[in-house]
Amino acid sequence: MVSIPHVLSGISIILLVIYGIDVLVGGGGAGEGFLPFDAMTRGVGFGFPPIILSFIAFFMSKKPPFKGLGIMLVITGILIIIGGAISMTNASESENTARMAGEGGALIAIGAIIIGLGALKIKKSVTKVA
Repeated sequence: MVSIPHVLSGISIILLVIYGIDVLVGGGGAGEGFLPFDAMTRGVGFGFPPIILSFIAFFMSKKPPFKGLGIMLVITGILIIIGGAISMTNASESENTARMAGEGGALIAIGAIIIGLGALKIKKSVTKVA
């Protein structure tokens, strides 16, 4: 069953994949990927919305046990953690080392929270069925 929370979580994953591919293609530089954005604009447009959408999807789906949504949230969290780790490794090559390391650490923490929400959704769906 596809619901609004599933659609929101799917949009989150799609945005994060587009973001990640653009960073990989362009090496993270401004306008070097297939998107003509600098790193800040790319992060605000393709990195921040998935975080918000993930939380909205989780809290919208309180009642029904959605195991698929939990899996999608876990995938979103993993993608965010990967982005945070890449940001931290790129921090050593940048003049804004402290800022980028802080942002990477925050992304890893947010990704872990979203994974936790996904795991909670999976656990609730498994205990509801059993």
